[in-house]
Amino acid sequence: MKFLKASLFLLTMLSAGAIAQTSRDAKMDQFISSLMQKMTIDEKLGQLNLPGAGDITTGQASSSDIAKKIEEGKVGGLFNIKTAQKIRDVQKIAVEKTRLKIPLIFGMDVIHGYQTVFPIPLGLSCSWDMPLIERSARIAAIEASADGINWTFSPMTDISRDARWGRASEGSGEDPYLGSQIAKAMVRGYQGDDLSRNNTIMACVKHFALYGAIEAGRDYNTVDMSRVRMYNEYFPPYKAAVEAGVGSVMTSFNEVEGVPASANKWLFTDVLRKQWGFNGFVVTDYTAINEMVDHGLGDLRTVSALSLKAGVDMDMVGEGFLGTLKQSLEEGKISQQEIDMACRRVLEAKYKLGLFEDPYRYCNIKRSKTEIFTPAHRKEARATAAQSFVLLKNDHNVLPVKKSGTIALIGPLADATENMTGTWSVAADFSKSVSLLNGLKSAVGKQAKIVYAKGSNLTADPKLEERATMFGKSLRRDNRSAEEIRNEAIQIAKQSDVIVAALGESAEMSGESSSRTDIGIPDVQQELLKELLKTGKPVVLVLFTGRPLTLKWESENVPAILNVWFGGSEAGDAIADVLFGDVNPSGKLSMTFPQVVGQVPLFYNHKNTGRPLAEGKWFEKFRSNYLDVSNDPLYPFGFGLSYTKFEYSDIKLSSNTLRHGQEITASVTVRNAGAVEGKEVVQLYIRDLVGSITRPVKELKGFQKISLKPGESREVSFKITEDDLKFYNSNLDFVAEPGDFKLFIGTNSRDVREADFKLE
Repeated sequence: MKFLKASLFLLTMLSAGAIAQTSRDAKMDQFISSLMQKMTIDEKLGQLNLPGAGDITTGQASSSDIAKKIEEGKVGGLFNIKTAQKIRDVQKIAVEKTRLKIPLIFGMDVIHGYQTVFPIPLGLSCSWDMPLIERSARIAAIEASADGINWTFSPMTDISRDARWGRASEGSGEDPYLGSQIAKAMVRGYQGDDLSRNNTIMACVKHFALYGAIEAGRDYNTVDMSRVRMYNEYFPPYKAAVEAGVGSVMTSFNEVEGVPASANKWLFTDVLRKQWGFNGFVVTDYTAINEMVDHGLGDLRTVSALSLKAGVDMDMVGEGFLGTLKQSLEEGKISQQEIDMACRRVLEAKYKLGLFEDPYRYCNIKRSKTEIFTPAHRKEARATAAQSFVLLKNDHNVLPVKKSGTIALIGPLADATENMTGTWSVAADFSKSVSLLNGLKSAVGKQAKIVYAKGSNLTADPKLEERATMFGKSLRRDNRSAEEIRNEAIQIAKQSDVIVAALGESAEMSGESSSRTDIGIPDVQQELLKELLKTGKPVVLVLFTGRPLTLKWESENVPAILNVWFGGSEAGDAIADVLFGDVNPSGKLSMTFPQVVGQVPLFYNHKNTGRPLAEGKWFEKFRSNYLDVSNDPLYPFGFGLSYTKFEYSDIKLSSNTLRHGQEITASVTVRNAGAVEGKEVVQLYIRDLVGSITRPVKELKGFQKISLKPGESREVSFKITEDDLKFYNSNLDFVAEPGDFKLFIGTNSRDVREADFKLE
């Protein structure tokens, strides 16, 4: 009876919620319809225009060039403007000086934090901690909304398997399952459960679609793949964001099946809206419509019409919609209904954000003074960064370092405050970030002596360094000879007990338009590292990077390697926490590290060829392999060490047969066999052994992050259902096919226990 009453209560609540939602939707529809009846064609086209903020400064909003366009009803929103006061000034123009008083939407690239900056997204994904990732987005939303912003161009969910692509740093790696979980967590964090609250912001999933699969890893390049691959490997994270209720979607720069994404009706009308049920609005990326002229689709008027007809609602920066659609309408190239639908979607977003009710709800000056870069937020960012670091090697337990003696900190990234936040940290105050040098000094106090030398420039090529240190992130190039800079560091190193080498990429060496053909540690830094090793002192390589690097020599010769990505505003303190053992590293790679660049694209969930190389072999003639290097990655997907050791039992299955509508449970016992408490990410993979189409050798299907004290054991269980075995077949039907399967559970994609089961 109690169960029945509880069920009835739940059904009542769900029904009440559905009725309330229907009522809200009906009220919104009525409001938007009434407003649009009053709008002229020019005012409707104005809502589709998203320019950058341009020259607006505090106190001069009404006299700026953009202000005139706003007054004329030619602007639907702005991006890259911040502070509650500036945004209030601009919003005032829209709601007091325009005919219909339609408020603006304000967007910004809040990618991995606002002023409190969290690790770059690739680093954040290596935490494999969904509550932690969601909290990072929640804090970003609180801070951005306190500064007037109500829309972020995040999360980026592009699957990336080519480390040459700089924007790998902005995503969650190579795996569609992990990427989907992160996409949902980020959307929940940004949007909360009520977009009209003044501390939530609208998310924008990007870049739809397939941007991470560009040829040669060269940004903005061509993409070409089968639909089977799209649906099974690249679409899932975008779809997951839509299912999580993301409010907007951004187009990608690349083409899809020969049609640039911003004009691809199949993508935005058939897949996004009809198949997935997306009801938000679509915005282009920066000048993406204009760029279709260079793609070869026609002049600006032609491509603007194509984009609108494809299902794009808002034009970022290019003003092709604003300047050409009226003429295209008169010529019958587009319809009034298509303009109205795009306008309606933009207005609905503003309604959902509560802007019609209160245009200034995000412009509370008091909030901006008390809710941004707070001690609590910084503490969370520090703890999050420490969870993202990946321990790649630790021979002879060089780590953790003792807080005693003399510690030499050497390298161009050692005292690089401006670089700690990484790429896409546009709202950060770089001067407030914590460098590694300051982090170490703060951690040891008077217990140890920290000595520092730069040791080398970022690279021998000054022009390359200039390209890799843009946007205020200079490394202050030392103009002495490489030998002179290096010798100074060697003398300091010889006087130390241990050497911490802070090497790798600068913040802007990865990110947008930062593709690389050589993804190793740059030349002069490698030379420095080799000389440091010759001193005979223990060397710890603290690796800063926004992508997987080729570290074959380093892995063979350096005793300890800690990959710290770019940890955000609190990076220095977080790195110190891990180096000294106050935090046990628990990060796991979300992207495979190749031995050499010639292996890329390289990813764990590849398919077999018809001539696969036997496991454990390096080379066999007439098999799928290389002459000069093995097929193996340097570090596999899911890899990451700890200061303790975890032991796995064999897998126990509740049944070896999975029947329709039922489930089986796979369990392992994990034991902390070391001397310190640690966290472990227990990973579940499945292989479909026979299918109607070829299937990957492994696919991630679940994971759990657990914490174990020394000597503690825990049984970790995964429930497997028919849904976990489904894939898109050659007809693009989502099916699970009966047959034999292998199941793997382990500490990474390579080191696993195996079991077999059958789907009937």
